[in-house]
Amino acid sequence: MAQFPVNTHRHDPYKNFKFRVKWDNRHIAGISRISGLARRTESVEHRAGGEPNILRKSPGRTSCEPVVLERGITHDTEFEQWANKVWNVQAGAGAELSLRDYRKDIVIELYNEAGQLVIAYKVYRCWVSEFRALPELDAKTASVAIESITLENEGWERDASVPEPAEPSFTKP
Repeated sequence: MAQFPVNTHRHDPYKNFKFRVKWDNRHIAGISRISGLARRTESVEHRAGGEPNILRKSPGRTSCEPVVLERGITHDTEFEQWANKVWNVQAGAGAELSLRDYRKDIVIELYNEAGQLVIAYKVYRCWVSEFRALPELDAKTASVAIESITLENEGWERDASVPEPAEPSFTKP
């Protein structure tokens, strides 16, 4: 049986270097790294007093790992604007948090080598728990200055509306 129903010729999994992130219905520029999506469900052990000496296990609470987004520093202030909704030093005592809109849903999109959208995940009720505006600066290195945000979230799911695209084939003229 073919792994890829539409592209039966495909044997290789998708690569991890073509992706985009979207929030507020627009793509965010320059994101170069996204941590993985992971969730963990606790194992709850229990045993009835009259049962043999064996523990039974059932699922407990589920928590989602934070998502970290990184990008090279530019004049685009999307990361900073969102982080300022969680804590803004200029807002004054008691008004540091924007209760109305500090949470956002985001979409992480994965593309194939031809630039076609192949998989998307919706990540729900995200908020910025860490904003790194500047990395360590070092005059002895030649690297890109990276800013990052860490997003706490309340779960994610694959967007089932994204189908497997028919991959283009190239033929000689």
